[in-house]
Parts: sequence; structure tokens; C-alpha cells
Amino acid sequence: MDRLGTLETFVCVVECGSFSAASKRLGIGQPAISKAIMQLERQLSVTLLLRSTRGLTPTEAGQQFYEHIAPAINMIREAEDRVRHGGTQLSGRLRICAPVTFARLHIMPRLHEFMSAHPHLKVDMILDDRPVDLIAEGIDISLRLGALKDSGLTARRIDTCSMRLLATPEYFSTHGTPHSPDEVTSHDAVVYLQADTPSRWQFSRGNTQSWVTLAGRIRVSAAEGVRTAVLAGDGLAVASEWMFAPELADGRVVTALDDWHIGTMDLWAVYPGGRLTSARARAFTDFVAGSVTGVLSGLD
Repeated sequence: MDRLGTLETFVCVVECGSFSAASKRLGIGQPAISKAIMQLERQLSVTLLLRSTRGLTPTEAGQQFYEHIAPAINMIREAEDRVRHGGTQLSGRLRICAPVTFARLHIMPRLHEFMSAHPHLKVDMILDDRPVDLIAEGIDISLRLGALKDSGLTARRIDTCSMRLLATPEYFSTHGTPHSPDEVTSHDAVVYLQADTPSRWQFSRGNTQSWVTLAGRIRVSAAEGVRTAVLAGDGLAVASEWMFAPELADGRVVTALDDWHIGTMDLWAVYPGGRLTSARARAFTDFVAGSVTGVLSGLD
């Protein structure tokens, strides 16, 4: 392994926290990775990594070395990508993680536009509603909805949308449209069972606040299930405008209590900590920002 390859391997091992995870990300065997790290430590005459049954952690010298060379490695990768195509085209592979329903509704139908603009770029789309370990999975950018709990992440807020009380017109026609938050409790609700999504919501209007606990026989752990149940007329729900954007636009779903504020939902672009954000990831973030803003503007 050449000098640059050895340094890239060290950076990857530190970011992944284990030889096995680095092996998966780099696509080379663990013995080769272990040999490269040992050679680097001999060349520098210093221990860079502490090995234990729980994985690898950098020594103080190893952490300092990583912080100095990681930005340089990323800059070299960026330069190589640009030189291969005359400095005007993005290239290489971009690994993206996104929530399943959000990606199906707002990313996948428009992905061809991004790919057409960057014909030398390859994209891996990992669709998962759960927050994944960006470094261990080799993710370049993750789209996340809601509040960010990990303060160590590098993130950019792309956009914000409103939460709405909504159902099909047929549901409201049959069961009545609530005219106050108190009336919501008499309705069947489709409850979204996500750890960061409450079943108790605060409705606000001016100085008036009202707390409503959604009650219903259907509780669903995935957004796709919430959508299906609501569209089937099984109940009302509190959901983001993004979750029902197509149906809100064409009238298959309508909102109630629009003069009350329920809350907002943030969309974030999250990047692995400890490394520079790549031009590929920045370009995709800008693409998503333009696409999502366009969707919501059509609902105004």
C-alpha cells in the first residue's frame, strides 16, 4: 500500500472505530488494514491506536495526527474527482441515507434530475427511518426529519414545514370536522409510533394553548403505514405537510383547525463529523433544498 493509501486507511479506521468497519467501507481485507496501520506506527515511531475488545480509539498522538491529515485527505479526493473530468463535473460515489417515505415522495421521483446534471456521479440510496451510524456505514450525507439529538454532528437545516391535523374529505364528512382542539379527542386517530414523535400535541392560537392526546385503535411504526391508514379513511392524524404533500395538493387529504398552530418539522442534511463536507454532498443538499421548497410552495 502506498503512502497516500496508508494515510487514507488510517483516517478511515479512526472514523469507523474498528478494522472490520473500515474493511467494509474500503473494500479491502482486515489483515491489509492492520498491516498498514502497523507500518505507519513504525514509520512514525509512535502508537496511533489503542486496541481493546470494544474496538479502536486513537491515542492523543493519533487524534492529533488524524485532525491534521483528515482535511488534507478529503481535499485530495475532491481534487482527484475534479481533475478526472476537467474540473467541471462531480464524480465518484455518493452514499445517501434518507427516511423511506420522504425519499419515495420527494427524492426518488426527482433523482434523475440530479443524476443528469452530474453524469459521472454514482449514487447509493440507503432508505431507513432510523438514524444510522454515518461513519460506520460510509454515509456521505443523511437526510433527517425532526430534532437533532446528536450535537456532535455537522448539519445544515434545509427547510421547515408545518404539522397539520388532516384526514380524507370522506372521513370528515362521515365523522364531522373538529372545530376546536377539544373535539379532536372524540375522533379516531392514526398514531405514528416514532420515538421522537409525540401522541400528545400542543395546539396554540394567540395566547391560548390546548393539549390534545390522540387516541385511536391504529398505531403505526412507519410513515408508510400512517399514510395508508389515513388514505383508507381509518382516522385523522397529525402529520407533516411533507408526508401528505401529493394528497394535500390534489385534495385527497384536507386539513382542519388551520387557525391553530400545532408545530413544525425540520429537514436536516447531516454529514459525518470530523471530515470536510464533500462537494458531492453539498451539491446534493442544494438539490434537495430546491426540490423540497418547490413542493411546499405549491401547497400555499
